[in-house]
Parts: sequence; C-alpha cells; structure tokens
Amino acid sequence: MPVLTRRRLLAGTAATALAFAVDPAALAAPAQDADAPPPDTEWRSYAADKANTRYSPLDQINADNFNDLEIAWSVKTDVFGARKEYQFEPTPLLVKGRLFLPAGSRRDCIALDAATGELLWMHRVDEGQRALNSPRQLSGHGVSYWTDGTVERILYVTIGYQLVSLDADTGIPDPAFGTNGVVDLKRDFDQELDLDTADVGLHATPMVARDTVVVGAAHTAGDVPAVRKNVKGYIRGFDVRTGKRKWIFHTIPRKGEFGYDSWLNGDADEAGNAGAWAEMSADEELGLVYVPVELPTGDEMGMFRRGNALFGESLVALDLETGQRRWHYQFVHHGLWDRDIPCAPILCDIPVGGRIVKALAQPTKQAFLYVLDRQTGKPVWPIVERKVERGDVPGEWYSPTQPVPTRPPAYDVQGVTENDLIDFTPELRAKAVEFVKSYRIGPLFTPPTVSKPGRWGTISAPGIQGGTNWPGGCYDPETHMVYVYSKTQPSLIGIVPNDDPQVSEFPQVHGVAGREARAMPAMGAARTGMRNMEAPPASPPAGGAPAGASKGPPPGFLAIDGLPLLKPPYGRITAIDLARGDLAWQVAHGETPDNVRNHPLLKGLKIPRTGRAGNLGPLVTRTLVICGEAGFYTNEYGIRGAMLRAYDKATGEEKGAVYMTAPQSGSPMTYRLKGRQYIVVATGGGNASAELVAYRLPGAA
Repeated sequence: MPVLTRRRLLAGTAATALAFAVDPAALAAPAQDADAPPPDTEWRSYAADKANTRYSPLDQINADNFNDLEIAWSVKTDVFGARKEYQFEPTPLLVKGRLFLPAGSRRDCIALDAATGELLWMHRVDEGQRALNSPRQLSGHGVSYWTDGTVERILYVTIGYQLVSLDADTGIPDPAFGTNGVVDLKRDFDQELDLDTADVGLHATPMVARDTVVVGAAHTAGDVPAVRKNVKGYIRGFDVRTGKRKWIFHTIPRKGEFGYDSWLNGDADEAGNAGAWAEMSADEELGLVYVPVELPTGDEMGMFRRGNALFGESLVALDLETGQRRWHYQFVHHGLWDRDIPCAPILCDIPVGGRIVKALAQPTKQAFLYVLDRQTGKPVWPIVERKVERGDVPGEWYSPTQPVPTRPPAYDVQGVTENDLIDFTPELRAKAVEFVKSYRIGPLFTPPTVSKPGRWGTISAPGIQGGTNWPGGCYDPETHMVYVYSKTQPSLIGIVPNDDPQVSEFPQVHGVAGREARAMPAMGAARTGMRNMEAPPASPPAGGAPAGASKGPPPGFLAIDGLPLLKPPYGRITAIDLARGDLAWQVAHGETPDNVRNHPLLKGLKIPRTGRAGNLGPLVTRTLVICGEAGFYTNEYGIRGAMLRAYDKATGEEKGAVYMTAPQSGSPMTYRLKGRQYIVVATGGGNASAELVAYRLPGAA
C-alpha cells in the first residue's frame, strides 16, 4: 500500500504549499499477459483533447445497458477548504490510472486513483487576503497536463492568480519552474497591479500546447466593473519547463498596434477587462492557439469603448511560439448584450463542397454556431453583415451592422416575439402579451433601452448567460456532428440614468430582481433573468410603476403567474451536422421543473417534458450523447435529485437515465481502466455540496 507523507514546502514569498505525496512505485501498472483486457484509455485535456471535442470512441456503456450503471465510487470535496463548495465545475484529467482535478473552496489540486477514488496526493497554496479578494473563487474548471516523455507535470491556476507546476507522481512543485514551482501571474503583465487587490483571476484551465502554457484572465462577473479603468485582460504564453514569459498579447491594443484604430477617441487607453475567461483550443500542427475574448468594460454599456473596439467578443488565433496574431474574427461588433465568447472553439476536419476543411466550430451565447476555417479565419459558409436597430441611450455608440451566419441556423430562440411567449393556456398567453407591452421586444440584436415607467427596458433572448455558456459543446469525428446544450432564458436590460453628480465612478444600477445596486458614470445597467424556476416571486405588473415609484423596473422575474415568460423547451440539446451546415435533431433536455409540473393553473394539462435551464456540457461516445440535468426535480417517489441521461447520437432518442443525488455541475468525461468503462461527473448545487461521482456497469468486465 502506498504510504502518505505530509510535506510543507515554500511556494512564493508569502504563500505556504501543502503536499501529500505517494511513492511513485506504488502506482506502477502490473505486467500484462496474453488474456489482458483492452488497453486503458486516457483523457489528457479538459475536453478530452486540445481540439476540445469531448469525444471518446468507447462503447462498453451503450444504449442496451446505460440504465444498469451503478456508482463505482464517489468523493466529496468538503474537506478541501474551510467551507463546503456548492459550485463544483471541474472535468478531471485521466493519465496512467490517475485522475487530476482542482477541488474545494480553496482550490486544492488533487490526484485520485481512477479505479477507487482513493486520494493519492493533494497540493494547496495558501494565499491569504489575495485569495479572499479574488474575483474568481472556488475550485474552477480543471487542470492541465504536460509531458516530454520523461517528466510529467500538472499545471493549474490558483484562486489568487498564480500558475503552479507540480510533479504528476508526487504533487510536489517543480523547483525549475518559476519560483519554487510558482509563477505570479500579477507580475510581468505589462501593467502595474496590486498583488492583493487587483481585479483579475481565472476559472479556466491553462492551455498547454507544444512547450507553451497559455493563460487567460477573468474579472469580477456582473453588470459593470466596479471601475471603468479595470485590469486589462492580456493573454500570455509561458515556457512549460521554466515558467519564463515567452510572449504577451494585448487584447486591448496599444497605440500603434493592430486594432487600435477600431477604438474611437483613444478609448483603448483607459478601457479594462477584455480578458479570456473561457477555455481555449490549440492546433499544434498549425502552431495556433484559439483565444475567445470577452467584452471590454462594460457589459451592456459601450460609451467608454466607442467603435468596434477590437478584440472585444472576438476569436483570436495566436502563434503558439510568439503570441503574434495570425487572424481574428469578431462575432459581435461593439456588443451591448454581454455576449462574451464563453467557451473554447471545437477544432474539426469537415467535408464541405467535396473537400476537407480544417475548420473550427464556435458555440456562443447568442446560439449561433460560427464555423470558420481555422487556418485563415474565413467563414466556411457566408456570414453576412446585417443592419441592426439603433438604441436611445445618450452617449452610446451603435454598430450599424452585426455578423449573422447563413449556416448553420440558430439552435435556440433568438430575440422575442409574441410567438415566443408562454402558451400553455389562452389566459396565460393573453397575460404575457399584455406584460411585454411594458418592455421592448424584438429580434436578436435589439439594443438595450433607457429604463422608464411604461417601458422598463429590452427583454433579450438569449439572456446574458446564453444560449450556450462556459461548458461548450462536443464533436463526433465519425459523423461530423456537433452536440451543444443551450437554454431558453431571457434577460431584461434597462439603462438607468444617474441624476446624482456626486456619485463616484459608475449611476445607480437598479436590480430588477433585487440585485445589488452599484454605480457607473452617466449611466447604469439593470438586468435580470428568470434565475429560479422552482419558486419565482409574483410577476411585475404590466403598464409600469405607480407615480412616485423608483426609477428602476418593478420587482419580480420575467414570469407570468410564476411561470417562465417564454414557452419551453427551457433547455435543449441540439445536434448540428457540419457536413451539411444544418440542424440534425433537437430534444428538450432536463425534467420539467417542479413549479411548472405542479402549477395550479396547469392542473389537468398534459405538458411534454420542458427541459430546464442551466450551464451544461455534453459528452459524446461511439453511440451516445450523455449529459446530466441542471437542476433538482422531485420524482414519483417524492425523492429530489437529477438524472444523467443518454441519447442515441444519430437520432436524439433517449436510451437511458440514471438517478443522481444532485445536478451535473461539471462536464462528464469517460475512460477505460482495466477493461471497464467509467463515466465521471462533478455534481452539486442547492443544499448538496460538491461530489465527484464515477459510474460503471456492475460485475467484472
């Protein structure tokens, strides 16, 4: 049996690292004989590979036996940190029978035995106030792996924004990397930052390709940053062996750099944000890393970033060795809807027009799958610039056009019309029609409007979280099919004038659903989504607020008598055929929420499964698309939980469902170990703390 030893190691000038190490010899695989089971498989990247396909050819678990799955082991992460974690989003890596992932409220990096879930080692950097001030808390999305065939390294970014390189066998920091295994990412950043308070962190995994570690940047999530001159979210490449910075790419261009002229009035000099908080993809053969860039400050107001403002809401292809821009494509010009590119593009070789195209497919919050040639950035099918409406916000700058793909078609609701409103009964439809008269509705790029009585703002669909969010999609190389989850969940965006000249940076931000008020110069943003489908409060009245009421919108969610404003499905999985540029099938994903199933106004009605909203990533195998549900529901036995569902990847027909005690919170992965296939998924949420659960079929292989 391996022997655990506790070691205290210096990690930086003011940080203490803890490591639990195991004898590497104890992990050696036994010799194989002639009757050995099929070889083990691995999962070496966050989404299976650097192409972000989240695909596995395994089929031991299939349509005939999916319902027979049982729990092989599970690991609660409550002990990794001073408090429990309820937002547990990682996908683990699998290398040589070991699972690697971040876990717990302190973001420990841990290694588990993939057959039993036994803890092999853990590593922690205690960062004190620096971690407490970080804009990106908890365990994050994952870790990265690198090997030169001899040494093996696990790399991850701490809560306090430090890059750590660990020996994969022991969990001990690599002394040759940075300072005692740590690179402080707030240094050497082409800007001066306070090490404890600067608004920058990261949930995503570092992208390791060739011998370069590419690290993005994330900031405080919300309507607007606390200040206009926020940290700039530059992208950097580091040497994987030494931690030395190789290059930096300015996502907000400096004077004289490409893209600077797309900003008017020198706005680029003072703007912040524009980081890459999402995962990245890389093509090592082409020597490119593909970086999804968010908006500069702020999300729904662009009066401080006038012009198209590159590289906001753009996908940028950078040279892995130099960081030089090879090409970029901006999916939204001067965005006003918080449509950051939320996930990594999927790299795929697809047959189009009788030839194989080295393509990428980018899922987005706006529910378009943008398909580009990944060598050049040129659209595979035409993307046309269409005229869009101007808004009425004083001082705002508006792009006259927005890029709209001709193929594939949108895979979720875009914009709001009366046809999209709830229609369970004629009475509910009539109420919804009356309700939206107090708001502005329209097509996808209908701009935010000034919020005032009688017209409280713009109802936007997809809402501020999408569409599709950080988990992204998956890709089947056998059929050239992309599978992507999306949610139909609108948001309200209303801009509220600030009448108080004494307010420090950033007018009152009135929360439609009780959001915390904040301040912004000249204008503020208010927005909400139908965030709690189980028990939303009463609907706001149609027709505006009474005289003397607050300038903010009336309280409540975008709901009619406690039911979602838009008709279902609220969550769906779509199969998109990249050989044809068309949708192949679509299914409602997720059980009908309890508040819909049991609503008194729907008593006696037979309502098909509605699906439910959340942030989910599917997994595709040789025969199945596998995805857990995003929320709790109560089954016929009175037990609350969620289901892990499997669909026929060719038709979308459901082939099985397995009970989970809590919803899926991190994207599933799969591997074969000693002849047995496992499916591993992170779960948590509500009153269920974080748990990593491994499923397999009963009995011997």
